[in-house]
Amino acid sequence: MIKLSIDDLPVEVPNGTTVLEAARRINIHIPTLCAYQELNHFPGACRVCLVECDRSRSLVASCVFPVAEGMKIWTHTERVRKARRAVVEFLLSDHPDDCQLCQKNGACELQAIAEQVGVRKIRVNRSDLSRHQIDSSSEALRRDPAKCIYCLRCVAVCAQVQGVNLLTPAGRGFDARVVPALGLDLADSNCTYCGQCAVVCPTGAIVEKDDTERVWAALADPQKHVIVQEAPAVRAQLGEEFGMDPGSLVTGQMIAALRRLGFDQVFDTNFAADLTIMEEGHELLQRVKQNGVLPMMTSCCPGWIKFVEHFYPSLIPNLSTCKSPQQMFGAIAKTYYAQIAGVDPKDIFVVSIMPCTAKKYEAARPEMCDSGFRDVDVVITTRELGRMIRGAGLDFVSLPDEDYDPPMGQYSGAGTIFGATGGVMEAALRTAYAVVTGKTMPNLDIQQVRGLAGVKEAALEVGKLGQVRVAVAHGLANARKLMDRVIAGTTDYHFIEIMACPGGCVGGGGQPLPASEEKLRLRAEALYRDDALVQKVRESHMNPAILALYEHFLREPLGYRSHGLLHTKYTERGE
Repeated sequence: MIKLSIDDLPVEVPNGTTVLEAARRINIHIPTLCAYQELNHFPGACRVCLVECDRSRSLVASCVFPVAEGMKIWTHTERVRKARRAVVEFLLSDHPDDCQLCQKNGACELQAIAEQVGVRKIRVNRSDLSRHQIDSSSEALRRDPAKCIYCLRCVAVCAQVQGVNLLTPAGRGFDARVVPALGLDLADSNCTYCGQCAVVCPTGAIVEKDDTERVWAALADPQKHVIVQEAPAVRAQLGEEFGMDPGSLVTGQMIAALRRLGFDQVFDTNFAADLTIMEEGHELLQRVKQNGVLPMMTSCCPGWIKFVEHFYPSLIPNLSTCKSPQQMFGAIAKTYYAQIAGVDPKDIFVVSIMPCTAKKYEAARPEMCDSGFRDVDVVITTRELGRMIRGAGLDFVSLPDEDYDPPMGQYSGAGTIFGATGGVMEAALRTAYAVVTGKTMPNLDIQQVRGLAGVKEAALEVGKLGQVRVAVAHGLANARKLMDRVIAGTTDYHFIEIMACPGGCVGGGGQPLPASEEKLRLRAEALYRDDALVQKVRESHMNPAILALYEHFLREPLGYRSHGLLHTKYTERGE
């Protein structure tokens, strides 16, 4: 252990700790833009975290400077404050001054630090920003290189957490920027659209593509019957947009807000999650019984699907043919729901609220129109919904709890836990066990597949099938490790669940900012509480609305109509 003082306060930390980490131990806040607590990357670039040290004549970057025995550090001397202010001024000199128009306004770390260090004017000549071209080529993300401060957080998360290695530094000086490999636009690259770059970006250099105006336009159109679905993770995160604690479960208030925004029917993606389990669970059993391609891999996450299409095309046959819950919902909304509601499907406008930026891309895939129409018309993220609610002047925290509309608002606890890593696996095993044995699983809580470990494994005795072996991974770098083992033939799994984002959907690219591992844990706990304590039905195959759907429309899982509407195929893409 090393003893030192920071601002004359004693602190003792392990050898190898940085000054920044030591300061956090005693609640001294040193501003920084490039360092990010959840990433082990290349800090020291922004120089905002400069401090004064008795061992150095020059100021040192606290995020990379290691502590030493007896060291004395000062974090807010006049010299330090002037240096930080100058650093931020230089950053702002090469940054657009359109804060009021920026999507990150109010959540921008550069904006917050400029206020913190007291920047009131920029004393250097502003650079020419016109040389930077905005990349709006993809359905999911929007890049504005003029707003890049070269912190390289996006480079680190794309390489370390996601294993895609798409983003790379380019240029020097005022031309320094981060670009996709080979200088391609996002739409032409192997980007998975997971949005983790947008999560860690401190400014508006990478953000989700804003589709709120398309939703407002549909709500204002009297010819449109506008219905909405919300992913399970959204109810555990939306409250954070309005200052509520992480892990607050705001299902009823969310429904009330959506009604006041003007949606004709408020439904739930959890209904379609239960439907997915019916199809996917039976598909797994069919593959096991008929010696089909194993291990079967979940297909709920569009970022993961695109990752396989680019990097592991030989494993496409292993993917479940099931559409994701979002897309199943859209297909059923424009067929079954249109029929029972007496609404022309061409007038039905389906809005999805998702934790995920890749869902925007998924909804636009050409395969997703088996209803005869585009299954899902618009996807907005949790953050975009927060902006809409604020734009409507709603006091979210004071809204009363309201209930979903039938029939596509009924769901089970199994549908809810889809939002946490391992949730799809747990839900599928509950139903597979019941189909094979005719009994309810003795303990519906499968703890082995829960939690934030990168890769989790479990084995479950499922009646006459014997032992079913499963694995769960979240974050595409972890998926890569697991896929390499599958290809090498060193695994014997029957079923694998992959979610592209850390923690699963609770850590999605469209969720409230900032993110942290503790927030992911609290959000997941909220979903497990909803499953265990709120929902009376905890197994997908026991959802009465799903049973009615099969009785009156689909007839049976994996049947002719199910295959036509609820299943799809995937495309091999180049790296």
